Amino acid sequence: MENGEIPENAPEHCPGPQSETAGKSDSCKGCPNQEICATAPKGPDPDLVAIVERMATVKHKILVLSGKGGVGKSTFSAQLAFALAAMDFQVGLLDIDICGPSIPKMLGLEGQEIHQSNIGWIPIYVESNLGVMSIGFMLPNPDEAVIWRGPRKNALIKQFLRDVDWGELDFLVVDAPPGTSDEHISIVQLLQETGIDGAVIVTTPQQVSLIDVRKEVSFCKKVGVEVLGVVENMSGLSQPLSDLKFTRMTETGEQKDMTEWAMSYMRENAPEMLNLIACSEVFDTSGGGAAKMCNDMGISFLGKVPLDPQLCKAAEEGRSCFSDDKCQASAPALKMIIEKILAQKNISTENGA
Repeated sequence: MENGEIPENAPEHCPGPQSETAGKSDSCKGCPNQEICATAPKGPDPDLVAIVERMATVKHKILVLSGKGGVGKSTFSAQLAFALAAMDFQVGLLDIDICGPSIPKMLGLEGQEIHQSNIGWIPIYVESNLGVMSIGFMLPNPDEAVIWRGPRKNALIKQFLRDVDWGELDFLVVDAPPGTSDEHISIVQLLQETGIDGAVIVTTPQQVSLIDVRKEVSFCKKVGVEVLGVVENMSGLSQPLSDLKFTRMTETGEQKDMTEWAMSYMRENAPEMLNLIACSEVFDTSGGGAAKMCNDMGISFLGKVPLDPQLCKAAEEGRSCFSDDKCQASAPALKMIIEKILAQKNISTENGA
């Protein structure tokens, strides 16, 4: 337990050897380290000093959270990082989703390995002003499951913050796992001394997702992290009409592809329709969606991002949705949301952070 680190054989909800309740809380019962923790001298974690020094070169820190998995949180984190880098900011993207690291793929960095120098771990760079760090770079096999208890996860997060040499950064975007688990408590506690600008919470429109977002908002309030706002992702399917596939149901119940006929008909009889974007609700929004929830809770609603197949493709291919005109439905929505976040913190896109 050097430097007050939580030992690997500690129980899941270990309060930490430096806590006043170390060795005394209910979660300590049965732990082989209980007596040592109870009698060990308490004091500030010396690693916190190293983290404060390392984070002193980072101007803004933004957490990206979600109540549930599968709502597009990592996609948003990746595109936020791409967008900020395209504005000529110096950007770092830290993936602390230990058990489900998807950031390497979404940044086109699969197969890359972390290198170490005499000043720390070196991030993997997409561009000269966009560096990435993830446990995904440390796994010998991408299909290998990470089966770690809380203390080991927390130790890695601490190591990321203490040992990664980000250099001078305008933004550090932290992609957290869904929910409110040990990783969230760790990142907040470890960064609080250095200042966290706030959290962006990503959700989908239906109530089953919004229920958990309310818990995420409650978590932020309890730990003193400002909620910058909520993003409603997958807010209806939107894509150019020309990208749709058309079918007709036959008498036998099979679907017959009518795309070529439909496109030919439109080109000949209504060519202006091919410039339209088709929209359809995917989730039940009868409850008012994220906008109503934000109004009820008194927090900022940042906007809606449609379910855009082209955005999904960009994430799969590890590229920015802003680099071309393919993401016609989603890129403008994401751009407006990112501009709102910067405006909230009075950050100019022209003069830097």
